[in-house]
Amino acid sequence: MSATDGAATSTPLERDARLVNAHDQAVKPGEIAIGVIIGRTSEFFDFFVYALASVLVFPAVVFPYLDPVTGTLASFAVFSVAFMARPFGTLLFMWIDRNHGRGVKLTISLFLLGGSTMAIALLPGHAQVGALSAVLLAVFRFGQGMALGGAWDGLPSLLALNAPRERRGWFAMIPQLGAPLGLLVAAGLFTYFMTGLSSEDFLAWGWRYPFFVALAINVVALFARLRIVATPDFERLFESQDLQPSPAFATLFKEWRTIALGAMAPLASFALFHIVTVFPLSWVTLTGRETPVRFLVIEIVGAVVGVLAMLASGVLADRYGRRLVLAVSAVLIGAYSGFAPQLLNAGPLGETVYMILGFVLLGLAFGQASGLVNDRFPPERRYTGAAIVANSAWLVGAGFAPLVALFLAHTFGVWSVGAYLLSGAACTLGALAINRELAHKDAPCSGGATLRDPAWFETRLRRSSP
Repeated sequence: MSATDGAATSTPLERDARLVNAHDQAVKPGEIAIGVIIGRTSEFFDFFVYALASVLVFPAVVFPYLDPVTGTLASFAVFSVAFMARPFGTLLFMWIDRNHGRGVKLTISLFLLGGSTMAIALLPGHAQVGALSAVLLAVFRFGQGMALGGAWDGLPSLLALNAPRERRGWFAMIPQLGAPLGLLVAAGLFTYFMTGLSSEDFLAWGWRYPFFVALAINVVALFARLRIVATPDFERLFESQDLQPSPAFATLFKEWRTIALGAMAPLASFALFHIVTVFPLSWVTLTGRETPVRFLVIEIVGAVVGVLAMLASGVLADRYGRRLVLAVSAVLIGAYSGFAPQLLNAGPLGETVYMILGFVLLGLAFGQASGLVNDRFPPERRYTGAAIVANSAWLVGAGFAPLVALFLAHTFGVWSVGAYLLSGAACTLGALAINRELAHKDAPCSGGATLRDPAWFETRLRRSSP
């Protein structure tokens, strides 16, 4: 794709973003980091607004004809629809990226995300349209998933590629900060409306406002990301094929081993992600052990702890290695799974310990869970391969976690949630062991570099710069 073609297919927002970079500015890691954090925070905000509503709103508004537990399970089933839609979004939007440019792809995907989220805000309840309410909710949720599958912009990869070798753990952590920040904002909004409104008013209209906020946040995030995508350095990398999308099916068939490893490696952190953020809210609400507002406050505090733990993961990864931090975190998550779920039945103190300790482990593990195997992709397939890995990991590791956890806890007791979490930790350790074994088998090239050594890419990056 030539620069001329890119200009011909760029959106007005992308052209406006180009003006910000009119003087041929270089791509700086700090600027990329800001764009990445804003973009990922907007995605996770949309994600958590829906997740919290799955517990606090939809069982009563969309599934009032079911008992509370079954209604919440039905709500979590719809929650999973987005994760099943993400691979389809990757296929569609990679085609758009290859044929019309990354700016067009980002504009469509983020407006689809914001539009689907805003459509949920206008959703009629079961009292108005009957079973059609659940159908519409699933359709809008599918739209969210398609958009998230297409929102991969390559900025995390660009950030990692621009990072000094000794700081890669830190820069790998930066995109992950969007998760606790998105939760912080979403939980804060729900807490505000639930505190200031009666239960009737909240269920009638108050819950809709956080969904409206998503559209405004997505517009800001879109421009922040386009400002980086439109930079000359990014365009040079795109034209040199280092960050150019490859055909998705061809990438999947040729790199399936790396994709499978990449999807399995973060399972411990991805399973813990929902078992700390979504499942406990449903459990304490359904059992009446805690008021939703107080537990949301605990989640807000936990999100702050998660941010601090993620920052610590970046420091530790640069000192001891990303794989070691992820492996030790998986072991600690396995130990946590043996006792922590029972704390949810141990009163306010037990719930608080469960959440705070869970967010510490989540921050350490999730902070290094992204892109662990991306350097194993050849450069011409790294952009698409990284997108497939990210969406596959979310589908396998997190998509059904709230549904499975609540079903197990309701059927067998909360101890069984620990067994489910333990299986994720085992998968992570297994994937890390296999990846290390494969790394030892990589044949060295002349000069001592491996075929997929990141140093090769850094050399190419320097050569692509004027």
